[in-house]
Amino acid sequence: MKDTTYNFHQTPKELAKDLIKYVELTSGDIVLEPFKGEGAFYDIFPDTVQKEWCEIEEGRDFKSHTENVDWVISNPPFKLENNGHGKNGFFQILEHFSAKVNKGIAFLGNDYCLSSLTPARMKRINDNGLYLNKVVVCCVKQWRGRYFFMVFEKVNKNVFHYLPNSYSKE
Repeated sequence: MKDTTYNFHQTPKELAKDLIKYVELTSGDIVLEPFKGEGAFYDIFPDTVQKEWCEIEEGRDFKSHTENVDWVISNPPFKLENNGHGKNGFFQILEHFSAKVNKGIAFLGNDYCLSSLTPARMKRINDNGLYLNKVVVCCVKQWRGRYFFMVFEKVNKNVFHYLPNSYSKE
């Protein structure tokens, strides 16, 4: 039976193949796919890395994976249930993994996910030593709008900036 905590959108395999090229995987890396689904990302991880996965539908919840890994790569659920209401879970999931990676996180998300990266939240991620270094824009016709493959790395390449203040006209 499907767990209603998560919303499921399976990543097209061709999209996963095109996006994985933007992640600098090296031989021996430990790579976690915490929302494996049908395996679009997991199945194309190179044979030179150690592959790990979670999938709620197969009894492995991402929250139970406690070991550090080099990379987390996924199309995470955009909404998590919170007291019967869907809540944008993108930042919560990003922050959860930000302290558990040695090299980085690459997540596919929509504009709501991108908009959840407020200056205060980006500071929290940066304080965990993780920096948004790449954004790849793509489109999936079955899904709503544009999607963004966001690559966060433990190295600050100084390409994404934010202003910490809030502004008003007066």
